[in-house]
Amino acid sequence: MARGSLVVVGTGIKIANQCTIEARHHIETADIVFEVVGDKLAQNFVHSLNANVVSLQHLYGHDTARSDTYEAMIGTILGAVREGKRVCAAFYGHPGVYVYPSHESVKRARAEGFAAEMLPAVSADACVFADLGFDPGWIGCQSFEATDFVVNERRFDPHAVLMLWQIALVGDRTLRVFESDPRRIALLAEVLMEEYPPDHLVTVYCAATLPIGAAQVETLPLRRLAEARVTQESTLIVPPLGAVQPSAKRLALVEERLAGL
Repeated sequence: MARGSLVVVGTGIKIANQCTIEARHHIETADIVFEVVGDKLAQNFVHSLNANVVSLQHLYGHDTARSDTYEAMIGTILGAVREGKRVCAAFYGHPGVYVYPSHESVKRARAEGFAAEMLPAVSADACVFADLGFDPGWIGCQSFEATDFVVNERRFDPHAVLMLWQIALVGDRTLRVFESDPRRIALLAEVLMEEYPPDHLVTVYCAATLPIGAAQVETLPLRRLAEARVTQESTLIVPPLGAVQPSAKRLALVEERLAGL
């Protein structure tokens, strides 16, 4: 029997347009493709590339904890690898950004001696940089999952961009919540106002998924954040409070250590 293998790919955010040539090749040539790409149009695109595509979307359910869903996905993917098949698992966006089953499938496949790899893809943050027009290399950018940010009281620099993912589900620790509630968003705003003024402008962002569509960008004062339209795909972008000021102590250290270079 042939030795099974696994390649995990991402389809990008925009249907077809952001699926790389490399990812498309692996989808087309796999013995079986498992997909979790979200909407019907994205599914149709993946299914058009290979005659043997299986959606794992049905494993989600309001009565099923997402942790159980993820384990079912991993088990299904690895089951095909163990059968000696060349398996491709395709996920929405970047397969390694907030996608537990992708990382874990690769990790477990390798632990069992199978060839397994993950390929990079376009993710939501890449779209943020393009659509909102800022360069993280110049002003700095911090990225946290929203519940992690709130519950663990993360330390961060308010003079750099703050990017919070999965804000729709902030505060959920059951992994059974699938819809947002304004009270969750109000809680997040309350936590952020410990550092930022109430009138600080923030942006709720959702990347475009259709080639002819535009990103959803809603900018409003932090104190009104709960009024924003928030979906499971929404990301919150909090701009810096102001320009960062150089540290006299660090400047002196640089001059001392690097004198003469």
